[in-house]
Amino acid sequence: SWQGERLHGAAMEAELAYWRDRLEGTATLALPTDRPHPAVQSFRGTTHGFALPRETWEAAPALARPSGATPFMVLLAAFDALLHRWSGTDDVVVGSPVAGRTPEQTEPLIGVFLNTLALRADLSGDPTFAGLLGRVRDATLDAYAHQEVPFERLVEELKLERSLTRHPLFQV
Repeated sequence: SWQGERLHGAAMEAELAYWRDRLEGTATLALPTDRPHPAVQSFRGTTHGFALPRETWEAAPALARPSGATPFMVLLAAFDALLHRWSGTDDVVVGSPVAGRTPEQTEPLIGVFLNTLALRADLSGDPTFAGLLGRVRDATLDAYAHQEVPFERLVEELKLERSLTRHPLFQV
């Protein structure tokens, strides 16, 4: 109810306009796979657990601090660089959950207010890692500022070509 009240009319249109502009022209991330995609997603998979070495984990805040980024942004930039290397594309979109508790009244409430954000990274021009981190920081902060549009509504609004083999907006 409160979300419907906050996001209607001009407010909703402004949020949707941001996302339409931000996600215009995104393409399916073509990653090398060991087998072809099935005709219909099965959602069966597995996990691969790993631990970052302590030195790497402890270096993330130190690397983030000079650019005003967070350790999450450092790790996202590294992940974007890895996806860029594997796919060969300069345009990478990663889906990430966000708490969805922007109205102050929701902070003490019990429950899940989760939303999904499409975090787009531009790796064109062969940026240094510091340059990429700056781009990821800006894109992430912008996405956080526009996080209230429900993901389902965003997918509906973008009128993306739907396929039974892939997620409509991002694959990772």
